[in-house]
Amino acid sequence: MSEQASATEEFDAKSFLKTLTCHPGVYRMIGAEGQVLYVGKARDLKRRVSSYFSRSLNARIQLMVSRVRHIEVTVTHTESEALLLENTLIKEFKPRYNVLLKDDKSYPYIYLSSHQSFPRLSFHRGARSRQGQYFGPYPNVGSTRDTLKLLQKLFPVRQCEDSFFANRSRPCLQYQIKRCSAPCVDLVSEQQYASDVRASVQFLQGKTTDVLQERGQLMTQAAERLDYEQAALYRDQIQTLSKLQATQCISGERGDLDIVACALSGGQACVQVFMVRGGRNLGNKVYYPKIPAHAVVADVLSAFLSQHYGRYRPPGEILLSHELDDSELLQSAFSQQAGHTIRIHYKVRADRLRWLKMACSNAEIALKARLASRSGMRERLENLQDILGLGAQANRIECFDISHTSGQQTVASCVVFDEGGAAKQDYRRFNIRDITAGDDYAAMHQAILRRYTRVQKDEGKLPDLLLIDGGKAQLAMAEQVMQELQINDVMLLGVAKGPDRKPGMEQLFISGKSTALILPADSPALHLIQQVRDEAHRFAIAGHRNQRARVRRQSTLEDIPGIGAKRRKQLLLHFGGLQGIEGAGVEDLCRVEGINRQLAEAVYHYFRPA
Repeated sequence: MSEQASATEEFDAKSFLKTLTCHPGVYRMIGAEGQVLYVGKARDLKRRVSSYFSRSLNARIQLMVSRVRHIEVTVTHTESEALLLENTLIKEFKPRYNVLLKDDKSYPYIYLSSHQSFPRLSFHRGARSRQGQYFGPYPNVGSTRDTLKLLQKLFPVRQCEDSFFANRSRPCLQYQIKRCSAPCVDLVSEQQYASDVRASVQFLQGKTTDVLQERGQLMTQAAERLDYEQAALYRDQIQTLSKLQATQCISGERGDLDIVACALSGGQACVQVFMVRGGRNLGNKVYYPKIPAHAVVADVLSAFLSQHYGRYRPPGEILLSHELDDSELLQSAFSQQAGHTIRIHYKVRADRLRWLKMACSNAEIALKARLASRSGMRERLENLQDILGLGAQANRIECFDISHTSGQQTVASCVVFDEGGAAKQDYRRFNIRDITAGDDYAAMHQAILRRYTRVQKDEGKLPDLLLIDGGKAQLAMAEQVMQELQINDVMLLGVAKGPDRKPGMEQLFISGKSTALILPADSPALHLIQQVRDEAHRFAIAGHRNQRARVRRQSTLEDIPGIGAKRRKQLLLHFGGLQGIEGAGVEDLCRVEGINRQLAEAVYHYFRPA
């Protein structure tokens, strides 16, 4: 442990590092009020902790280090032990600068009371303290109950409460619909019931092939003794299992793996965990861990894995959406914890690649939905209102952007956001004409003027806040347009990219104020501004690409009177393309079939206007 420093005393890193060990372990950075700011692990404590005080750091780390008043360390035998201890301490202290996984409800399991003469299959959640076998975990309640329903159809093992089972004098409805063999009233022998229980266990363990072989033998035996009704039951079980195996198998019938994908956007993260057990896709579970500012996907994914599998037993294989620097350490720690080899990798092919792409897509879609949700939008709007001093007025935001290629096919976009997120029915595009090619100021001026001239004619609504992608010059241009239109009740905000154009470092210029406002990288208001600006950029680019594609599909010759499709084809074939036509003289053009002198002169002068 380090010596405790006073709350106001600056941390003496130089003295502390002189005595720090080079062994593996865990370090805890402590703030002025004794709160744990950050928990980290290290193979070499001295080298790792020294790095915080001897090299350039990003803004988040600089801020954290400036708040450190002392550091506590715990030395461990191995780095794997350090990883497990780190997970425990993060759960205990919930440090502000760590990725924090919300401690949600525990995963459900299927429980088999195997100690009883007639065991029961049931849904279970919570501590696994009862005598018997547990199968899982399952990603959600739905997948667990679906598996129990499937088991009832396949193998008639009871799922009723013990109190219900002990007080029956006649079979219940489950027996009538062939979902139970009625062991409560001795309508099935212990031997036959044990066979169904054994098949259920094999199925839950992913040993579908073994079950199929056993059921096949039983069907044959039943047919030989002329018990065709029982043979038909075994046949139906075999058919159901075969169909299930064909549709659910991921890569080998016994495959047990988790697919973990992470998406990061707008200061929030989404992690999707897809579970495959015995080759069957059991579904997925979604997590939204709390992340610090400037977090990157690899760090979020690494922190999630250590916390998640510190609590739940990992499968034999884990597929990841991103490469991790510490994947070997995680493999070693998880293998030590599970008692068998755990493999972690992200480079996959064939079926595994398809599943991984699906997990990544799900993570991105879920995160977009969360960012666009009404509650999330309301929170960010309220934060923006407070920062800009708008009270409760900023319920409608509009943003413009310009897109072109070397000044050609210039398109301006206008996107609209309100309390419900993107109001796409109010989006507009403007094809910009009659300006100097590449003059973004003139293009923006024209777009804003056209937009709000229409609004003044009651063809739309005014926004509460107008975002301009640019600094003071762009903002001044927008102010000029609004003055021309005598619109005074809309706040204007210029959004200039920060140093190196890095997200999170934007400068905000408010109309009427000389100094720029810089918001923290984890500010909900900044995330909203970034989202609106990026959407305007996307919408403008899409419009510009459509224009460019349309121009490329249209031949220049179509603008010449008298030159139809047939004559265009003749000209292009004769001269080998448009460039040859442009360089041809009148006499050359007259040699083309169907082109008289009048048309030849029209073509010639089209490319050489006076």
